[in-house]
Amino acid sequence: MHVRAFIDEMERLAPPDLAEEFDCGRIGLIVEGRQDISNVCCALDATASVVKRAALAGADMLVVHHTPLWTPVTALTGPTASLMRQLLKADMNLYVMHTNFDHSPEGVNDALAELLSLENRIPLSPGIIGSCTINIDEMARRLGGNLRIWGALLSISRLAIVAGSGFDPAFLAEAKAAGADAFLSAELKHSVARSAPLPCIEATHYALEAPAMRRLALRKGWQYLDDPPRIRSIV
Repeated sequence: MHVRAFIDEMERLAPPDLAEEFDCGRIGLIVEGRQDISNVCCALDATASVVKRAALAGADMLVVHHTPLWTPVTALTGPTASLMRQLLKADMNLYVMHTNFDHSPEGVNDALAELLSLENRIPLSPGIIGSCTINIDEMARRLGGNLRIWGALLSISRLAIVAGSGFDPAFLAEAKAAGADAFLSAELKHSVARSAPLPCIEATHYALEAPAMRRLALRKGWQYLDDPPRIRSIV
């Protein structure tokens, strides 16, 4: 497949117009490599480990959710230079789908809702709300680790989810008004937790977004390169 045809397919899957304004210039084809695409790898982040493994796999294209080039680059040094050197040496394309994939049908939030078996789903502006059919222990198991609970969580009937960092007071208020009795997201600030109108369940950013990239790779027949952050719990 020609790289242009590949891009067209990705843009049908996650239309660029769905992206938040801050993603302007940060999604799409970020690094250009060879023109013919036959071997694709997929990951949440374009880390040094992921790029190295993609190169060893002979990937023509690496599709990720988070761009490694977030701020304007005025000098190629350090880890950024090392990462770009690996990509360019391998003649590998790098394609990014960020908030456009968050908001697209069958995207990041939909994959999370599917993983957690949410039923009777309705959309919220930032995510999804649905009937929760699993308990908190099973939720933690499916998300691959411990969860932190803020507030008095007695049971969960209707769960609101926002994959990634979604603990915004406006989102919490919208979820409460829509009938949610708990809110799942990542990176909760203390000031937000203190005034939250409903119990908050905090997972890691990685745990909430990686399922979408795994599912995408499975559906497309790509190789998924898992690279979770190194987190160590000290009791």
